[in-house]
Amino acid sequence: MTAVSSLVDLDDADALIAADREGALRSAALAGAQVRAVATAVDEAVLSRLADLRPRSVVIVTGDGRSSRAASLLVAALGDRLGVPLVRSTGTPPWIGPLDVVVVAGDDAGDPRLAESVDAAARRGAEVVVVAPEEGPLRAVRGARVMWLPPRVAVRDHNALMRYLAAFVAVLGAVAGGSWKTLLPNLSRLADLLDAEAVRNSPSNEVFHNPAKALASGMNGRQVVLSGSSAAAVEVARHGSEVLLRVAGVLVGAGELGDVIAASVRARTAESAGTAKTFDSFFHDEQLDGPPPALPMRVIVVASDVDRAMTERRLAGVTEPELLLAESTDALFGGARPGSELDITVASPGPATLSVLDTMSVLATRLDTTAAYLLLMGGS
Repeated sequence: MTAVSSLVDLDDADALIAADREGALRSAALAGAQVRAVATAVDEAVLSRLADLRPRSVVIVTGDGRSSRAASLLVAALGDRLGVPLVRSTGTPPWIGPLDVVVVAGDDAGDPRLAESVDAAARRGAEVVVVAPEEGPLRAVRGARVMWLPPRVAVRDHNALMRYLAAFVAVLGAVAGGSWKTLLPNLSRLADLLDAEAVRNSPSNEVFHNPAKALASGMNGRQVVLSGSSAAAVEVARHGSEVLLRVAGVLVGAGELGDVIAASVRARTAESAGTAKTFDSFFHDEQLDGPPPALPMRVIVVASDVDRAMTERRLAGVTEPELLLAESTDALFGGARPGSELDITVASPGPATLSVLDTMSVLATRLDTTAAYLLLMGGS
């Protein structure tokens, strides 16, 4: 990661708001509003054609950007537990027919792949849900079997992950049957969780009480790599890496936990063989001793609370590991818990335990806000 020159004090709320001319913080804070807009569309019976349908498969066709990452996150979190095959694709497969549901999602209504996918799925008799702006070539592709979930809340493209994820969950909820329907998050409750996270990450909260500010401060000027304790968590880590690069120009690696642990151990071995272990910042003179050695690589691992113990054991040999957690507790016991500065409790309504998608959604939103703060601190 390229060193960050902090131009704005993170504890100066007025300076942060004044510096945010592009509305980066506001856009990142609208994750809950996007989910609530999808829930409202469901209440308006937009997906009524899917009610009690038992499809052969649900195919998610995505364009570039957050729609693709949302589909990967959903498949990683629930793909092997649902009562219907869930397939992610870059186009409508040739085997699609009247027994299938095809969801076409993307930011660009002018993407010919999306229009072709909608047209192909509709011609083959599949039920089609379009999660994209209702304009351009896409708007011309209509049919009795095409249902629309266009964006109702305007955000920057890189902050649209929750809109897509909520839309995919809404489609699965409409066709769900049996016990596996309980695996899906309640959209209204998820919106409340994301709103609560946005409140905690607001500029008015100081670093100690603000998980996104704490994360940005911990990344400042450091080599950072993101990973995850599970397949779904790795997808959130990759989302964070992409958003940090796009928003703040900050280079943060992302990879599987095993690869990240191996790289961290190798880096520590190289440092031990050199002079970095004898470095003392108090006596160091750059004119006489040269530039100081680089700080150790910081490993930040996205994890759910159920994976915490196992992940901590796997990270035993890593220098300065951090767990990025989201926990749901009774408001009476809310607040920060001891440990890492990045380990912030999420006090939220509902059950004491968050589902996998609830947890990953909260942490993805936190990374979005972290990218906005790093942008305001000066970027790369």
